[in-house]
Amino acid sequence: MRIIWFRLKAVLAGRVDDAGMSTSEYAMGTIAACAFAAVLYKVVTSEVVSTALQSTIGKALDVPF
Repeated sequence: MRIIWFRLKAVLAGRVDDAGMSTSEYAMGTIAACAFAAVLYKVVTSEVVSTALQSTIGKALDVPF
C-alpha cells in the first residue's frame, strides 16, 4: 500500500519516470521496421539497381593491376 501511495504522489506531482516503450509502441515500431525492410528489398532487387550494381562490380573487377 505504501508503494501505491508514493506512486500516486509522484503521478500527481508530475515526476513519473516512464522510461521505455509500451507494448503498442513496440508493435508499431516492429511494423514500421518490417515495412521499411520490404521497401528496401524491393528497391535493391529491382532491375535498375541490379544492373547498376552488376555494372559497378564488373568495372571494379576489370581494373588492370
